[in-house]
Amino acid sequence: MLHDDQRQRQSEVNGNHESKLYVLYEHSAGFALFRVAEFEELAAFLPQVEESVTDLQRFNSVVTLIAFQPFKSAVVALENINAISEGIVPEDLNLFLEGALPKRKKRGKCTLGVADPKLGAAISEALEIPCSHTGAVPELIRGIRHHFHALIKGLTLKACSVAQLGLGHSYSRARVKFNVHRVDNMIIQSIALLDQLDKDVNTFSMRIREWYSYHFPELVSIVPENNLYTKCAEYIKDRKSLSEESVEPLTEILGDSEKAQAIIDASKMSMGMDISPVDLINIQMFAGRVVALSNYRKQIAEYLHTKMNSVAPNLTTLIGDQVGARLISKAGSLTSLAKYPASTLQILGAEKALFRALKTRSNTPKYGLLYHSTFIGRAGLKNKGRISRYLANKCSIASRIDCFSETQTTIFGEKLRQQVEDRLKFYETGDVPMKNIDVMKQAMEEALHEQVQHEAEGSAKKKKKKKKAKKEEEPMDED
Repeated sequence: MLHDDQRQRQSEVNGNHESKLYVLYEHSAGFALFRVAEFEELAAFLPQVEESVTDLQRFNSVVTLIAFQPFKSAVVALENINAISEGIVPEDLNLFLEGALPKRKKRGKCTLGVADPKLGAAISEALEIPCSHTGAVPELIRGIRHHFHALIKGLTLKACSVAQLGLGHSYSRARVKFNVHRVDNMIIQSIALLDQLDKDVNTFSMRIREWYSYHFPELVSIVPENNLYTKCAEYIKDRKSLSEESVEPLTEILGDSEKAQAIIDASKMSMGMDISPVDLINIQMFAGRVVALSNYRKQIAEYLHTKMNSVAPNLTTLIGDQVGARLISKAGSLTSLAKYPASTLQILGAEKALFRALKTRSNTPKYGLLYHSTFIGRAGLKNKGRISRYLANKCSIASRIDCFSETQTTIFGEKLRQQVEDRLKFYETGDVPMKNIDVMKQAMEEALHEQVQHEAEGSAKKKKKKKKAKKEEEPMDED
């Protein structure tokens, strides 16, 4: 019985001896086609194939390089790899296989080994050759990948690594539609720095008030605001040096001539102690640093505003740049925020209160970071929870539009903001607002109209540039 099985297997091997296996390997350097020796025996002895993969000398006896076509440039490599990842046969691969494989009449007895079944199906349809991705093929491709730099003449391991790294980065960028101007990491850092600066400026201003009050205690009651107080302390220095000529500079700082006159009057009758010039110099230097920090804080706020308008224009239009930035920061990224349901977005920032409420079985919080939005403050006490839920819903829509739309526009944000305004009026007066589907239809039409206008303006600018270039070329031709 055993001898009969062996004879049957041998006869099958001899009958299919003409069958040939080719293996296609797509590398970052180019396409390679290998022919496999003794295909039938390999299928029967898969464990031995697995062992030979790591040994180059043994693996060389298994596979033979038939053809190798390097990519002409990084752009060509990216185009080909994008097509292959989608299961499409690129033109370069089609031409390569047509030239390297046997003629179409003989392809019925050949099999092409591929790594991706989708690509295999596309090649089978285009080139009329059966493709396989099972059996010994995965092990063979693993061996080719391991020894590729040794199987191709003139290709080093370092060159392979550089090509793989470069193509990997460009492919990743293309897949996630990477755009330098839409990086939300900068927003997360900016809002964190802004919060830190607010705390530091406040702490330092309190220190200035306490320190300078030894010399001029009346100034605190006249100028209660921290930033203006620090500027006044930096300018005044010694209170005895103030005169009627100081009214104008103080008016410029405070924006109020009455307060400036009150400071001068108070300085003449002050109860403060005298301070040495060295102490006054130190107070002045510290006040200068605090004023510089306050000015830098304004710059960071402007930078955050412009960054939010470029990254999340609709979310910024809806709830403002700082609240939007805090939501993005809390979520980790704009993409994460877009993936959150509206219910999660509503209580974002109130996690402690939520878990405390769940633990004690009390009422859960109605809002988190959204509380800082002007809409919540304007709503009545009974409607705060309702408007918070509605606002979270609109913020969720705005963040998804900003994250996944290719063209930037603030139209959706304006429409969503108007919807929230209408909802507030509805709670107060009972006026029924428009349905969401009608509002979104209007927004889509306006966005499409705006896009057409931009395209028309762009084409008009290009025509003007061409005309200018032609006019500049004509005098040069005459010369």
